[in-house]
Amino acid sequence: MDPTAWVAPTATLVGDVRVGPHARVLYGAVLDAEGARVEVGAHSIVSEHAVLRATAVTDAPVTLADHVFVGPHATVLGADVRRCAYLAANATVLHLAVIGAGSCVAVGALVHARTVLPDEFFVPPHTTAVGDPVTVFSPDRGDELAAAIAAVDFAGAAFGVHTEWTDQTDRYRQAAEARSAEYAAHAAHADDEVVG
Repeated sequence: MDPTAWVAPTATLVGDVRVGPHARVLYGAVLDAEGARVEVGAHSIVSEHAVLRATAVTDAPVTLADHVFVGPHATVLGADVRRCAYLAANATVLHLAVIGAGSCVAVGALVHARTVLPDEFFVPPHTTAVGDPVTVFSPDRGDELAAAIAAVDFAGAAFGVHTEWTDQTDRYRQAAEARSAEYAAHAAHADDEVVG
């Protein structure tokens, strides 16, 4: 952690977490780098109760470049967020996504796995961005959205699980087993000490 950075006393940092100059990690934020890494660039802000989680199963680190804002209750899982990007409150960015420089993911929006947002792209509130090239889906386009999610192989990106899209039960079973195994690594921290 850079000496000019500040991490709130109630934030949780686990594993290979690097916090850059003048960065701020606020109250209740969780930066979990079990099996991969989490990097927070200079002057970046991780707001209250945000979650940044690297994914060991698919070796997907979380990287926030310089001057990134991650809003309250936002979630970033194994994704690359480029400089000056803005992730609003309750925004979600999934595995292997790339958020271009100066892009905005508005309140409650979702950027799905393997999606690439061009620089200065805007994802409107409560919509879902999927693919490369990206398509933005409003909530009333459920069937089209399901097909787009199937095409990006979310289960493969997130859990290393490759099943037929139509076999939801088996996919969810395998995903739960993969995630359970990944989280088992947390048990190795039972004897960790709180520092600072």
